[in-house]
Amino acid sequence: MPLRRVLTSALASFTLVLASVGAVALSAGPAAANPCGFYETASDAYYNHCTSDGSHIVIEIDDWGPNSEQCVGPGVTWIGSASGVDGAWYTGRTC
Repeated sequence: MPLRRVLTSALASFTLVLASVGAVALSAGPAAANPCGFYETASDAYYNHCTSDGSHIVIEIDDWGPNSEQCVGPGVTWIGSASGVDGAWYTGRTC
């Protein structure tokens, strides 16, 4: 195999590897910013209902007293102060 063909193949392979690493890095960015389910920042607690069907679900919120329930739609919903919420989860019901 001529040297030119070997170098061209190696360059093409290297380019494909760089493109796939870039695609993985780009797709991981938004997911890490707003993970599905319960998450909190330094000051706020959120629930991200990741769905493509438009459903609304009931979540249970552990908020330092008797737990409460809330109906949330697709996307991110603020559920309280991080100091007042210890967690939240899907109850298995829609609303």
